[in-house]
Amino acid sequence: MSHTSEAAADGPPRGGLVLAALILGAAVANLNLAVANVALPTIGDDLGSSQTLLNMVAVGFTLGLAASVLYLGALADHHGRRLMLLLGLALSVPAAAAAAWAPTIEVLIGARVVGGMAAGMAYPTTLSLVTALFSGPRRTRAIALWSGIGAGASALGPLFVGLLLERFWWGSAFALTIPFAVVAFALAWWRVPHHAGESDEPVDNLGGILSVVLVGTIVLSLNFAPLPGSLDVTLVLAGIAVAALAGFAVRERRATNPLFDLHVAKRRIFWVAALAGIIAFGSLMGALFIGQQFMQDVLGYSALEAGLAIVPSPIMMIGMSPVAARVIAARGARFTLIVAFALIAIGFLIMLTWREGIGYPLVGISYAFVGAGIGLGGAPASRSVMSSVPVHRAGMGSAVTDLQRDLGGAVMQSILGALLSIRYSHFFVDAFADLPADEAAKLSDETAATIKSSFGGAVNVAKLHPGADADKLVQAAKQAFTEGSRLAIAAGVAAILVGLVVVVVFFPGRQREDELERGYAREDEAAAAAEAARHPAAAAADPSG
Repeated sequence: MSHTSEAAADGPPRGGLVLAALILGAAVANLNLAVANVALPTIGDDLGSSQTLLNMVAVGFTLGLAASVLYLGALADHHGRRLMLLLGLALSVPAAAAAAWAPTIEVLIGARVVGGMAAGMAYPTTLSLVTALFSGPRRTRAIALWSGIGAGASALGPLFVGLLLERFWWGSAFALTIPFAVVAFALAWWRVPHHAGESDEPVDNLGGILSVVLVGTIVLSLNFAPLPGSLDVTLVLAGIAVAALAGFAVRERRATNPLFDLHVAKRRIFWVAALAGIIAFGSLMGALFIGQQFMQDVLGYSALEAGLAIVPSPIMMIGMSPVAARVIAARGARFTLIVAFALIAIGFLIMLTWREGIGYPLVGISYAFVGAGIGLGGAPASRSVMSSVPVHRAGMGSAVTDLQRDLGGAVMQSILGALLSIRYSHFFVDAFADLPADEAAKLSDETAATIKSSFGGAVNVAKLHPGADADKLVQAAKQAFTEGSRLAIAAGVAAILVGLVVVVVFFPGRQREDELERGYAREDEAAAAAEAARHPAAAAADPSG
């Protein structure tokens, strides 16, 4: 049973303003996904943080968002998507303020997690509202704009932050999103309809709690893995994740109104598109995460220069969004995704050639290819997921589409960050082992630990001991970071190739895709009719028919 969607035949009144409100609401989350990356070197210097804690600053927002998005999306389906959108935008303001003025790295990480949970309220509702309020070709165009502009906002975040860091403190990176949230709240309050296909069915709260535990422990275990002496904690977190996965699967099979409909999830278009989106968007976040630090630490870019360096990426994302809609219509989602993955792979392969002293063209070309691939691939990944779910499960589809960015970003940043940290630390472990005995005796355990912890730690040690040895230390730190970055990017290439193979092998061609989507629609209509027959009184009371 669902509420009436306050929309016209193919869209709501003043649909352009409604879409603008939803895209701006999503942009608050998309900006937050990327703003930390360019500020990480400055944060590390100011708060004296290890590389692992800096990874947690970058991942904290995606951790909160990815862990909560599925459950909060279901709550929005039941209690009201507009209400949840407004609550999330409202909460994002104090969360951003707490991050901006955080006195310690621990407070900063906590504020980022809370900000991610606020986005978990707002972000899934934006796409579910787009799906519920628009239909036909207009929906395809709306989703393409939502996807392309959202990804572009993520990529433009470092540029905005770079401009701010030229004049203000590192906290301005997080304060940046506050005015966007305020404007999005006002526009959503004014134009977004109160109801759009919400369901009166009860929420699977137990499944929701298990989903939060599952995603949260996966991300945390990946981030604790590279920490020295954290094997026990990592194994405990991994064990909790396995138990939560098993419990979630059992619960969703038995629940009368599951949070995550496993029957829908088995649909080929759904799971292939979901996996493809996770890998594609995770690759974008990984490229931004590694690249921003590399440009500042190894290439010596300022925060502003590092932000400007990735401008080709959002330009290509936004430019390719309308192209994606036309390619999907002409050649289908499978062809579009294959081309998208090929473009992303080229960008990452070029990133493997980065080294100290390279010119900007290699940097700009890398990000242009990645941006073009994301701009082309985001729309079919999102559209295919949403076209595979019944309208009353739009929240589930929207949450999965959000998870493509959030879980993909959290997992990819965690894995790439862990590989970077491990290789960076091992570089100095080997270097210290090769030191002559007299030099090794001068190196205290505390100093060695600081050097191994992060690039910023090595630079701070060098500042305390100026001279030729300091220059050698900084040069060694650059080499260590370069080797760590290459290992991380190589892992990214492997993930992208896996995504490409999955799409080639399992995603149906255009004609078969259309047949499957029509079959899904008939199946969902039959299920709805059967449900109405079992509960005729409820069906008669439902104004949507």
